[in-house]
Amino acid sequence: MGGGLRELTSLQVLRTLDTGPRGLTDGDAAERLARFGENTLPARRTVSWPGRFLRSLRDPFTAVLLCLGLVSAAVAAWGAACVITVLVVVSCVLRSAGEHRADRSMAGLRDLVATTATVLRRADGEAAPVAREIPVDELVPGDVVRLGPGDLVPADVRLLRANNLSVNQAALTGESAPVVKHPVDAPNRPGDRRTGGAPTDNAPTGHGPAGGGAGRKGHGPTGGEVPESGSFDAPQLCFQGSSVMAGSGTAVVVATGAHTRFAAAHDSVHPRGPSAFDRSVHGISWILIRFMLLTPPLVLMANAALRGRGLETLPFAVAVAVGLTPEMLPVIVTTCLARGASLLARVHGVIVRRLPALHDLGAVDVLCLDKTGTLTQDRPVVVRALDADGRDDPEVLHWAAVNAWWTLQLADLPVPDALDEAILDADDSLGEALLVAHDATDVRDTADAADAADAADAADAADTAAGDDASGHDVPGHDRVEVPGHGRGAAVPFDYDGIAAVPFDPARRLSTAVVRTPGRLGLHTLVVKGAVENVLERCALDDAERQRLLALAADRADDGLRLLAVATAERPARQRAYTPADERGLTFTGFVALREELVPSAAGALRVLADRGVTVKVLTGDHPGTVARACRDLGLDPGEVCTADGIDRLTDRELAELADRTTVFARCTPEHKARIVSTLRAAGHTTGFLGDGVNDLPALHAADVGICPRDAVDVARESAGVVLAGHGKDLTAIDHAIMAGRHSSVTIATYLRITLSSNLGNVIAMLAAGLLLPFLPMLPAQALVQNLCFDAAQLTFSYDRVAPAALRRPTMLRPRDFLRFITAFGALNAVADLATFAVLALALRGPGGTDDEALFHSGWFTENLLTQALVMVLLRTGRRTAEAPGTSGARGVFGVRGISPVGRAAAALAVTGLLLPLSPLGPPLGMTALPSVYYLLLVVVLGLYAVALAVARRRHENRGARK
Repeated sequence: MGGGLRELTSLQVLRTLDTGPRGLTDGDAAERLARFGENTLPARRTVSWPGRFLRSLRDPFTAVLLCLGLVSAAVAAWGAACVITVLVVVSCVLRSAGEHRADRSMAGLRDLVATTATVLRRADGEAAPVAREIPVDELVPGDVVRLGPGDLVPADVRLLRANNLSVNQAALTGESAPVVKHPVDAPNRPGDRRTGGAPTDNAPTGHGPAGGGAGRKGHGPTGGEVPESGSFDAPQLCFQGSSVMAGSGTAVVVATGAHTRFAAAHDSVHPRGPSAFDRSVHGISWILIRFMLLTPPLVLMANAALRGRGLETLPFAVAVAVGLTPEMLPVIVTTCLARGASLLARVHGVIVRRLPALHDLGAVDVLCLDKTGTLTQDRPVVVRALDADGRDDPEVLHWAAVNAWWTLQLADLPVPDALDEAILDADDSLGEALLVAHDATDVRDTADAADAADAADAADAADTAAGDDASGHDVPGHDRVEVPGHGRGAAVPFDYDGIAAVPFDPARRLSTAVVRTPGRLGLHTLVVKGAVENVLERCALDDAERQRLLALAADRADDGLRLLAVATAERPARQRAYTPADERGLTFTGFVALREELVPSAAGALRVLADRGVTVKVLTGDHPGTVARACRDLGLDPGEVCTADGIDRLTDRELAELADRTTVFARCTPEHKARIVSTLRAAGHTTGFLGDGVNDLPALHAADVGICPRDAVDVARESAGVVLAGHGKDLTAIDHAIMAGRHSSVTIATYLRITLSSNLGNVIAMLAAGLLLPFLPMLPAQALVQNLCFDAAQLTFSYDRVAPAALRRPTMLRPRDFLRFITAFGALNAVADLATFAVLALALRGPGGTDDEALFHSGWFTENLLTQALVMVLLRTGRRTAEAPGTSGARGVFGVRGISPVGRAAAALAVTGLLLPLSPLGPPLGMTALPSVYYLLLVVVLGLYAVALAVARRRHENRGARK
């Protein structure tokens, strides 16, 4: 929305757009639609199935396997090349299918968004305008639209008329309080930026038709100067992405599609950087690549130097490199993430749009979020009613309820004001009175069904119960009820006769109800309620008393309360209409203090997240006192609250130190949020960000994983990696997602540790055997079968249930930790293999002949599968039995008691290692039966290996616990 239109009057805007208050003709609208295009954001290109498949090939693990497959094919190792190709295809298909399902779910969410607008159109230039519903996509500049409560603003518009209109711009600015909007028939003057916000920069005491605004007088929506391309707090402008909270209005469309501020905010977002998963995968992939590039030259040089062999050992060298690679890694990673994402969508209503985002959730140790909708509901609740000395006084709440009730009844407001609703809900006497009135109505209904005499008696009884006004006048549609012990004469709001109401407007920032009190003939009572400064300046107070009351209000505001002032005045009864000029010489009654209602599940969810090692940081544009109070009420220590002004003065290093120890950041702009998130990431934290508006886009992109609710703006849902489809901004749902991410990450980490350490041990042993033996220690066909058996057994890791202890803290694939683990346990595995060589030498009584070669191959094949089975059982992080949810360990995943899927797979792997050399498949693979003494000696080797594994694991766990 250009700055030029903002400075024009309404008539000048209509002339500039070549339109009028009666709207466009159908022909003009069609011509403009062809010229300006549809009112949609720039199309987001849908990725095709082939495109998804090819994009999956860019995964570093998959790329490593593809390179090995090509090398295997180059040296004519067709079996290994085929196996690797199949694994790559399976992994890519699984990943593409999972992301396709997530996109279908997202399309379903987009269908839930309202897609029509009420527009004035004419058949031709002479026809009368007709209000009609058209798709939002068909709106064009110059269209005249009507706005009502609950409507989404369909484009950037300039108001022509408005009736108590207020809009929620939280999706654009992050401000939780609605903003009052009204036409401005003259260009804005410097400083004329009234929006119904709070009167001061620090005190959230404003009162507006939808709850009042905690704005910042003289500043833009984010605390800086008003943006040149359009001010969100300009009262005459409404922007696409905001919603109407109360009132109605008529406006002309000035910008659509890619030219709206909504689209501009989306286009300004920088590309997302690598996430925690991307960084981990790249680190581990480079470790594997270094090992694989180093292994073949070492094998070739060693064999050439010690055995005089040449290029004939190249297939063996490639087999050694392939043996080091965890071929099942892409399949395991994709299967774990896809199963976790499917479970979250099915059970908890959480959609994982990018599978790696699930791992990032498991690694999150800092969760950044806003206050409104997450910690508090966007609904005020009365906390206290205070007199002029700051003491509790129910009389103040009573008069506030009188104002709220009769303003609602007489001012013809389209919907109740949120603050007025909170006041009426808090007035207990009103609720009791409504119950009595309801009972009286029931009595009358019963009387109508009885005979005439009984009906008359019942009606008299009802009239006695309801009571009559002392003045002899009844309030239409209501029964007056006396509630003993409340306020003046135990009156409730509708005990009074409503005379007139002067509704709220953004200039006065208060409302007035005029009532006649029962028994006080000839007098009218003015009840005024509104912003503290505006009410006090109309009260009969000296300057010292007024300043004292302002200081009292500021003190309560700093404690996180939103204050409304209440005042009354007695006037002689009259027939002449009441105007704002009558709001003078008032008697101050007191303050009504409100706060935002807390989300019921937030306190428990915050405690759970803290127990799981996730630090919550609140990044909000709201008042510091309001945020701090909400945090304290929820059991979250806010500590020292940092504001945007403090952030601007800090360097990145200073901000990193501050962000590490600060819980609440208030008055944040979108840029502040993104900078804080980026600083936390740079400091080594894995960050999640929960947001739902256009103003949250920079932070959603800056975080490792962006999270948003289903009702977020469309661009936020498209930018987020995780969407909460059924819970709003529910922290409990995020906790479920974090645990699912940790489960997947622990499973992937377990697979990597076991596979890489086992493979490294085999590679070291294979290199040693190749130098010591006159023949190859293992034939290519045997290596292929061994890898297939191990790979099939490893698939069960995807179905293993992780031990609760492994899920207590954030999990992340850290390359250096993996390198230390696989080096230590790989060396231990190599020692076991070398011990097996010694056992084979004793059992075979010295080498010599083809039988000895076949026996060696058989013995090492059996030992390899048995040691890998031991590693799977002893190094896994899962439970000893696979418990199904809700069974407390009574049954396994498959519905029966017994060992876990990993335990079953390990047992099957061990049986295969023992029986395959004895089976008919043994001779074709170059294997034969082994002597009995070998098995006896092998038991000793395996027993010592198991003990060593258990001791090494315990030391590793203890070292990790100390860290």
